[in-house]
Amino acid sequence: LRGLVPSRYLDGSAWNGATNMYCIPQADGSAYGPGDAIKSAAGGDANGIPYMQKAAGTDTARGVVVSVVISAPNLPSLQGVLLDLTTQAIPAAKTKDYYVLVCDDPTVIYEIQDDGSSALTSTACNKNASLTVANPTSPQQNSATSLSCASVATTQGLNLKIMGLLQKPNNAFGVYANWLVRFNQHELGGSNTAGV
Repeated sequence: LRGLVPSRYLDGSAWNGATNMYCIPQADGSAYGPGDAIKSAAGGDANGIPYMQKAAGTDTARGVVVSVVISAPNLPSLQGVLLDLTTQAIPAAKTKDYYVLVCDDPTVIYEIQDDGSSALTSTACNKNASLTVANPTSPQQNSATSLSCASVATTQGLNLKIMGLLQKPNNAFGVYANWLVRFNQHELGGSNTAGV
């Protein structure tokens, strides 16, 4: 599992790697890894970088964590400071604010594996679904979030739109298949959403 992985845009062009920076505050009690969906939280840091929090399976998302910033922005020189470049995830218990780079463009299509609770078929295409949110098992650091097979339906309020089966070798209909999805409910998707 890798959670949500940016693949391409709705117009068919490849995802260009563009992200925006957000802050996960020290008081937040969730663990984060690349592939996790996040949503807005109230406030921002001392420099005005907006706070974010982990999105639940049915929440309207702001975007997907692509990477964790190694050192906090707007700090003095890091000369002589040792940085742990092996860590790409954020722990649940935090001693500082963390910063993440997030794919928050509502037109991005993502790759995601289903949770294997049933074998989805071609009838899942163009339906909606929600997420099964989970943390990875150590030493894995990428998200363990997956597409919830049990949630697949025509329900308008579900937060994912299934765009089809991922067309790659070794991927086929059945349990733990990989799918293309986009956010059906997105904070920046053009619809009116409440502030926090």
